[in-house]
Amino acid sequence: MEFLPLDRWLHFMSGITWIGLLYYFNFVQVPAMGAALADKDGPGPAAIGKYVAPRALLWFRMASAVTWLSGIALLGPETGKAFALGLTEGGTLYHTTIGMGAWLGTIMLFNVWVLIWPNQKKILGIVDATADEIGRAKRVALLASRTNTMLSIPLLMFMGAAAHGLPF
Repeated sequence: MEFLPLDRWLHFMSGITWIGLLYYFNFVQVPAMGAALADKDGPGPAAIGKYVAPRALLWFRMASAVTWLSGIALLGPETGKAFALGLTEGGTLYHTTIGMGAWLGTIMLFNVWVLIWPNQKKILGIVDATADEIGRAKRVALLASRTNTMLSIPLLMFMGAAAHGLPF
């Protein structure tokens, strides 16, 4: 039995955490918040917004950063060829394939830190925002999160293909 180095395990585990929370937000928490808001006789969404969402978003942000940084560390000296999609001298199909995954991961990281998190802070009341700003923040955060959900599918396919030598 072959064991993976710790850096690869770190990348896998943080990636699982990141994508798992992404799917949790899109398929569980957002619909649950909507249902809680619509249920006039229920407890409301306060517990999710006050206790669950901030903690889940912290893990989400940290997992995204660790996944991306550990992915770059795993690429090491191949990083430039990967981000150039193998189009530089000495580039190979591996660089094209892993590079597509790296670019998708970079876009997703950008969405987490630049679009989702700043807007979630407004939605959750961590920073002050007007009702109009909160409305816009909900739309931006939702679209960025749904974009990441869709990008996660080809991302995982490219990463798997690169790791197992299976070109598309």
